[in-house]
Order: sequence, then structure tokens, then C-alpha cells
Amino acid sequence: MKWVVAGWLLFIVSALFFIAAAWRAGDLLALAGAVLFLVACFSFLVPIAAGKPH
Repeated sequence: MKWVVAGWLLFIVSALFFIAAAWRAGDLLALAGAVLFLVACFSFLVPIAAGKPH
């Protein structure tokens, strides 16, 4: 289970870098996609945090 959480944390870090890159480039479409990617990553962590991974 800790590998699953570690993987999702890496995805979150990746999403944050995508957000930073889109922000610096001024690309609103990429920024929106990166933010949605971050929200999706958190949505997959909710069941794990609630103790219901499936």
C-alpha cells in the first residue's frame, strides 16, 4: 500500500511541475489541464485515505 501512496505522491509532484511550467509559459489550456490532473490525483487518494482502497 505504501508503494501506491508513494506513486500517487509522485504524480502530485509531477502535476505541480506541470502547473508551474504552464504558468510560466502563460498557457491557460495547459494550466487548466495540469490543475485537472492534480485534482484527479487527489481524487484517487481519497479512498486510500479513507481506508477503502478498492
